Amino acid sequence: MLLGPARTAVSGVATHLNQLFESRLSSQFRLIQFQVGREGRSESAAGVIARMLISPFAFAVCLARSRPRIVHINTSFEPKGYWRDLIYLGVAKALGRKVVYQVHGGALPHEFFGNNRALTVLLRRILGWPDVVVLLAASEMAAYSAFAPRARLTRIANAVSPCDADLSAARYLTSEPLEVVYLGRLAANKGIFESIEAVRILRERGVEARLTLAGSGIAAAAACQAIEAAGIADRARVIPPVFGTDKQHLWQQADVFVFPTYHREGLPYALLEAMACGAVPVASAVGAIPDVMQHDVHGLVVPAHDPAAVAAALERLARDRPLLHRLALAARKRVVEQYSVARLAEEFAGVYAKLAH
Repeated sequence: MLLGPARTAVSGVATHLNQLFESRLSSQFRLIQFQVGREGRSESAAGVIARMLISPFAFAVCLARSRPRIVHINTSFEPKGYWRDLIYLGVAKALGRKVVYQVHGGALPHEFFGNNRALTVLLRRILGWPDVVVLLAASEMAAYSAFAPRARLTRIANAVSPCDADLSAARYLTSEPLEVVYLGRLAANKGIFESIEAVRILRERGVEARLTLAGSGIAAAAACQAIEAAGIADRARVIPPVFGTDKQHLWQQADVFVFPTYHREGLPYALLEAMACGAVPVASAVGAIPDVMQHDVHGLVVPAHDPAAVAAALERLARDRPLLHRLALAARKRVVEQYSVARLAEEFAGVYAKLAH
């Protein structure tokens, strides 16, 4: 039984669930879902409260009826998700189920409760409850191992299905403006305002670049205002979320995926999708991003909170199109060889099989 948001929700965890259900894993194991969280639901405030009160009991009933041997909890180390999913973890263990506890980003464990020693000690104990804790990044493996030596840890990176992509020289060796894309949740900590400022700096330097921010979120209106205030409405835009063929078309037209994030990322699907489709990442070294891309090999690494550095990276790619092409080829090769859905399914099949016996 996999716990997570509605599979129609716009989120990385929903993407992860869809990949597991649509992979060969579903032919090896009977996969069922128990929906948790607000993503993918339309609820009133009273409805949210009612669901939060009823959901743990509904989960226990679902376990009794479906009788799964393994419960796979998808969570993150952010306050709401942690406390919510802790209840499901307790219910699953109380009913004798094996638990896979997968952490999709968030704070590292030693930072999560700050200076609250009692809650930190409790967290160390809780990380020993699951039968397997699945992490996304090498940096997380090191931090969790040091924090909770008794926790049973394994690392399974996210994956994507590579799209059919044109990576010919003609796509990159052109005098057209550099096409820069961000796709994801529109929030300040994703670096979208630094990206807008970078395009403004490029305009001052006479570098032709066009920015598309595709997504939705609390910063959508502010991003539109920032574009107008920067005087770059002719070369920057905000568009709604894109899916399916529209998303693939956007990636195919992109030269660069701009992602100077300072959010506590896990392994962003947008990064893998962009690289698979030939959009060169200009990203900060957060979460598992350094595991996927190396500076000057698969993309360019920039510091967070530094629009000037983002502008310098974009200018370099705009002026050196052979470099842009070389990085695009290496980025796609990296994802195709190391981040396939087949590899993801195989690694989870190994985890499930070990727990089922």
